[in-house]
Amino acid sequence: MLDFKGKFAAVLPAGGLGKRMGGNIPKQLLVLGGKPVYRYSLETFLSMDEIAEVVMAVPADWKDHFEKDFSHPKLKIVVGGAERWQSVENGVNALTSNAEFVLVHDVARPFISKEIILDVCKTLVEKGSCLVAKPAVDTIKIAKDGCVQQTIDRNTVWMAQTPQAASIALLKKLYGRIAAEPLNFTPTDEASILEYFGESVYIVKGNNLNNKLTTPEDFEIFASRTR
Repeated sequence: MLDFKGKFAAVLPAGGLGKRMGGNIPKQLLVLGGKPVYRYSLETFLSMDEIAEVVMAVPADWKDHFEKDFSHPKLKIVVGGAERWQSVENGVNALTSNAEFVLVHDVARPFISKEIILDVCKTLVEKGSCLVAKPAVDTIKIAKDGCVQQTIDRNTVWMAQTPQAASIALLKKLYGRIAAEPLNFTPTDEASILEYFGESVYIVKGNNLNNKLTTPEDFEIFASRTR
């Protein structure tokens, strides 16, 4: 049995304002089952001996709120960036433990399981960079201007989730390359950065419980899981 204690860190981007949810507070602060959305995944990571530290990147205007709302010896709160990937970069650069690898997880996916986290840790050590994803179950269409252009073989399609993970040293190296030569696209996840620079990214199978909270309809579905 591999000893994973303290070998990993986690960065939790929580910098989005959740405009698709409506309202005037970030969606990660909405109360779900008696506590804010962000605490679910945060508390899961903090409870694991494998995770040496957790950095959460939050909106600048809400940093004081988060710091007053929750504290933990393993937790550090930093200000997020203009884009999600920049929030993650801020989080990675704030890591101070001796962890070798980092798992990046969206706090808007509150029901991440310890089992999936451990699968990610194992894949990191045995294979390398990875992401959680679930296989597509619907037929996938490529469309333009409201008209179908192509049907994709769904057996080759995976729906990306988080955590997405890599060695800390590798991510820092790639962030340095981006600083020297900015990307010509806006990455929506860590895997797209790794792919851009030719790094292999392995898949860890996820599930519907790890879906993302995005719309008011999602909130109602998620709330039913806490009753």
